[in-house]
Amino acid sequence: MAPRRRAFAPRISRRGGRLLLAAPFALIAAVTVVDVLSPPEVHIGPFLIAAPALTASFAGPRMTAFVGAVAVLAQAVVAVARTSLTDLNHTYQIIALVLISVIVTFFAALRERDEARVTRLRSIAHAAQSVVLRPLPHRAGPLHIASVYLAAEEEAQMGGDLYAAARTASGTRLLIGDARGKGLDAISEASLVLGAFRVTAHREQELPELVGHLEEGVGSAEEAEGPAAPGSDAGETADETDEAFVTALVLDIPDHEPVVRLVNCGHPPPLLLRQGRVIPLDTTDASPPLGLSDILSPDVTVETFPFGVGDVLLLYTDGVVEARDHARAFYPLTERLTAWAGDDPPTLLDHLRADLQAYAGGHLGDDAALVAVERLAPGPPG
Repeated sequence: MAPRRRAFAPRISRRGGRLLLAAPFALIAAVTVVDVLSPPEVHIGPFLIAAPALTASFAGPRMTAFVGAVAVLAQAVVAVARTSLTDLNHTYQIIALVLISVIVTFFAALRERDEARVTRLRSIAHAAQSVVLRPLPHRAGPLHIASVYLAAEEEAQMGGDLYAAARTASGTRLLIGDARGKGLDAISEASLVLGAFRVTAHREQELPELVGHLEEGVGSAEEAEGPAAPGSDAGETADETDEAFVTALVLDIPDHEPVVRLVNCGHPPPLLLRQGRVIPLDTTDASPPLGLSDILSPDVTVETFPFGVGDVLLLYTDGVVEARDHARAFYPLTERLTAWAGDDPPTLLDHLRADLQAYAGGHLGDDAALVAVERLAPGPPG
């Protein structure tokens, strides 16, 4: 957790803070000089109230109180220069300035306390999200792996998209998925699938059995909700339950066999980059998304594709291909990839992330996850 900084430090840089602080002091000096030089019937001293009020918008209570004190002192100087401190008009102006300074200092203290609370909550949320969505290893056997997560919501590190990797005795298993919806509900679905994958993926079992465990993970959330409460809309509850699903792609990449085995559960097909070409690995019989086995056919089909040394496999979620430009055109992922087909996974994802964000104008409409996997030449024994 980042240490708590005082006053305006969390909001602005040091140079920006100096420039902002110069504004209320410049205002005090200008009002003082103009008021002293103005005709007797003109009084602009009340404008000094703006100095502490402005300071309270970006600084802490101490700096706000200090600026208020300087403004009160300036008002006293104006009173002495024009008439006297006991002049009724200036006395009321000084009293009003003191009261306003106390009030804005109090609200500056409240704002600083609320900002500290929000910072703590944000740090806790980021820590929780980093536990749910753990970073992928850079190396897993003969594989070189890189990943990128682009959250659509501000201040979020993850949403409904997910990815994970696990080692087995004979290879590496990968998971990438997308939980329907956004916000906490989507994160909850994603965490259940990730938890089920981490518990079972390292075991020596076939992919259909692994997909069955992931299906149970999504189903456990629906069972935990229980029956509809008395007086609630049962039809609405049933619709919400039916809508909970996760599209997923589960892969098994053996260490000593140049292939990749995968099960596609309603997810966008991966792309294979080989010798400057981009090849979609379309499955002939995709399985239903996780959570919909009771509605659709529960058959799980494992398909095998060549994946040799030097090949790069790109996994992605629909937030990538559904990103739109200013003309509302979808992002042409396959076409853009040809320019970076020879790059290694980290470089490829760096180019792809920058191009995707520029294409979407810096804001994605949905979360986007990218995983690039390259098979390296086998190293020497040991």
